[in-house]
Amino acid sequence: MQPIAHTYQEHSRAIWTLGMPLILSNLAQFAIHITDTIMLGWYDVVALAASTIAGTMFFVIFIVGAGFAQAVTPLVAAAAEENDDVQVRRVTRMGLWLSIMYGLVVTVPFFWAEDILLAIGQDAEVAAMAHIYLQIIIWQMVPALIIMTFKAFLAAMEHTAIILWATIGTAIMNAFVNYALIFGNWGAPELGIKGAAIASLAVTGLTVVILVIYILRKLPQFELFKNFWRSDSEIMKRVYMLGWPIGLTSLAEGGLFSASAVMMGWIGPIELAAHGIAIQLASLTFMVHIGFSQAATVRAGRALGRKDEPSLRRGGITAIGLSAVFAVLTSLIFLAMPEVLVSLFIDPDEPERATLLRIGASLIMVAALFQLVDGLQVLALGLLRGVQDTTVPMVMATISYWVIGLPVSYMLAFTFDMGAVGLWLGLVIGLAIAAVLLLWRFWGRSVRIAPPITAET
Repeated sequence: MQPIAHTYQEHSRAIWTLGMPLILSNLAQFAIHITDTIMLGWYDVVALAASTIAGTMFFVIFIVGAGFAQAVTPLVAAAAEENDDVQVRRVTRMGLWLSIMYGLVVTVPFFWAEDILLAIGQDAEVAAMAHIYLQIIIWQMVPALIIMTFKAFLAAMEHTAIILWATIGTAIMNAFVNYALIFGNWGAPELGIKGAAIASLAVTGLTVVILVIYILRKLPQFELFKNFWRSDSEIMKRVYMLGWPIGLTSLAEGGLFSASAVMMGWIGPIELAAHGIAIQLASLTFMVHIGFSQAATVRAGRALGRKDEPSLRRGGITAIGLSAVFAVLTSLIFLAMPEVLVSLFIDPDEPERATLLRIGASLIMVAALFQLVDGLQVLALGLLRGVQDTTVPMVMATISYWVIGLPVSYMLAFTFDMGAVGLWLGLVIGLAIAAVLLLWRFWGRSVRIAPPITAET
């Protein structure tokens, strides 16, 4: 456990110490997905488009269930600050229960993935290839949600180094397996998009094993797996009530980008492939903001456990400042070299290379605009989750993304004939409004956690 921070310098050090392994592990986790994108882009443009739409479909379902895992972090952080080991165990177990139950239920619709994709207007060849991919990765839904819960528990206990090293190791493994199975190297069969799916599934299973072994050896006092089958309705309700708004908030944001991918598919396969590349680059920088947000959740949860409002305020200001500085730096990089970044994902011999470069570069320049607002809105969500305020933020985010952002995207892309760039500009507007509302919620109300002053005090 880190000592209680008082000054801004101490808060900055605490957030860096806790957040840097989380940021690096997020980047390593993202490397798994970006490796798939790069190698499939080299292999075949249709495979790249299929993996983009399939990954989007999987992510939308996954992110809802991940809300139960993310609810574990603030609850465990607050309990740990109160030295309540029993509460830590109860919360983590019920987080695992909810994650597993959800994962088992939501795998069913994936068996009709091709029909669903065709029904929403996707190209027939892309839909068929995406179906092949999804029939394999559906089996990583449950283990992936279990990993999310373990990571939430470990982050709250400030054991973040294992998260980093486990993710780096599995990311390296994923690259080698991808190289072998996608292209048929080292005597392996050439499986294309199916090989990418098999690699992702293998990596997920290995990560579960690594985290279980670490928890058993390094944190045995919590006995997370003893009498695991015993239900705990009181704690399950708490995790559920805190987690479902988190899941739906993530769905609202993830669904916004998923809907943008669907609409981009209406414009054309080349635009969808360019969208996939630009999303990967924007998501890469977003991993850093998520790391800051996760660290902010832990720090806010511990401040809540102590009822330490000054620490919460200073920690919030520090986390927001760090995220904003990084956003400015990445925006400058995006604006300075958009074509160079996009070219990393495209085979030099690809016939559509010039078109992909032109469209992808224009989207990267728009992505530079929402670096700041996207970072601020996810940071505000992390602070709000730390103080266990999730329902009203869910409503604010949903309105920003779907009532404002998505309709504006559609109008700019199709009504005003701005195409792919107009679609992305609508995303910027929705994210900006979310950032303003969520920051107003935190500083206007949720930061006030100190006990009320009475006549006696």
